[in-house]
Amino acid sequence: MAGDPAFALRGVDCAVGNGFALRDVSFELPTGYVMGLIGANGAGKTTTIRCLLGMRGIDSGTIELLGHRVPGPVSLRQDVGVVFDHTYLVGDWRLFEVERTLRPFYGRWDGLRYRQLLDEFGLDLRAKVKDLSRGMAMKLMIAVALSHRARLLVFDEPTSGLDPVARAELVGIIGDFLLDEGNSVLFSTHITSDLDRIGDYVTLIHGGRIVRTGPKDEILDAYRVVRGGPDDLSGLVGVELIGVRRTSSGAEALVRTEEADLLGGGVLVEAPTLEDIALHVGSRATRPVPPLGGRRGAVA
Repeated sequence: MAGDPAFALRGVDCAVGNGFALRDVSFELPTGYVMGLIGANGAGKTTTIRCLLGMRGIDSGTIELLGHRVPGPVSLRQDVGVVFDHTYLVGDWRLFEVERTLRPFYGRWDGLRYRQLLDEFGLDLRAKVKDLSRGMAMKLMIAVALSHRARLLVFDEPTSGLDPVARAELVGIIGDFLLDEGNSVLFSTHITSDLDRIGDYVTLIHGGRIVRTGPKDEILDAYRVVRGGPDDLSGLVGVELIGVRRTSSGAEALVRTEEADLLGGGVLVEAPTLEDIALHVGSRATRPVPPLGGRRGAVA
């Protein structure tokens, strides 16, 4: 990947407990792009983000964030804005109190920018945090991040429970943020349609391990969805069926593109969506595949 990365994880191991751990997690995002981190609930997305942000220690490996080795200097928080699926702000704070409380922690805080964003997002300075809808709370967190001029926005399942209008508005906000080529976005989600328009790169995680990472278009090109009758996807040689799903009337699975030609003629082979890939990979473990290289994915 050309240019300095917005972040890079290399060989990261992190034991969480209850038998779960991140193992040899490696992926990176060039500056100026959107990375979608895809996986089912419990796949390791939030743990990976916490390691990236220095909120959880790692057992081995290295992490770089905006040119700094993690854990980085305190000043690094100026450049990173984090939007979780819930707000960390005190519920009784009014929105003007949010600014008053957070401003001392950020040397580049722009009060005018904060108020402009609240107005643009339809948020009342007198409203209390606890009275905001999920969509409004998400917009508040984004307003906070943009008001201290963050260079990297990190979203952890931000659209879970949001209606389609709020999700479309988020896509527009991210598009505006990326007009500055020095800005980057990490977008963790199990709702893959969120990445259809904005994703440049995709990293697929399952069971604490990276299954595949690379430009979105190359991830899509790497797999095929195959469908056939109950017996069509049985006894195959040289083909690994990923996340095969069988019913009394048929079977469906994901295969690697280079193996699709080994299937019989009665099997339907189609290009997958990101949702197809996430669904089948998330249904069972698959062997890791080396990162894809080369060109960037396009923002639609």
